[in-house]
Amino acid sequence: MLVEPEQSTPSVAREADADAERIALIKDVLNEIRPNLKRDGGDCEFICLDGNKVMVRMTGACVFCKLASMTIEGIQAKIVERLGILVRVVPAPMGYKAPH
Repeated sequence: MLVEPEQSTPSVAREADADAERIALIKDVLNEIRPNLKRDGGDCEFICLDGNKVMVRMTGACVFCKLASMTIEGIQAKIVERLGILVRVVPAPMGYKAPH
């Protein structure tokens, strides 16, 4: 009698697909916000998604802006609205490399 090995691959694949969808939505939100940031000489780059933590890198004028934390809060609110789940947007430390 042949016994099929247990397959955990479908759940792992579903999780990867869900993360890919979340990342795409996060990038869409950043692309919508980007023109406003660039108008003021700044920008925001997506770095990685780690569970419910979205790592971003503020660049240009946003790096030293006193309102950067408010900008991140606004970005977080838009992402939460779009995803329908609670996430936290966190600025990546200088030199931070996303895990592979």
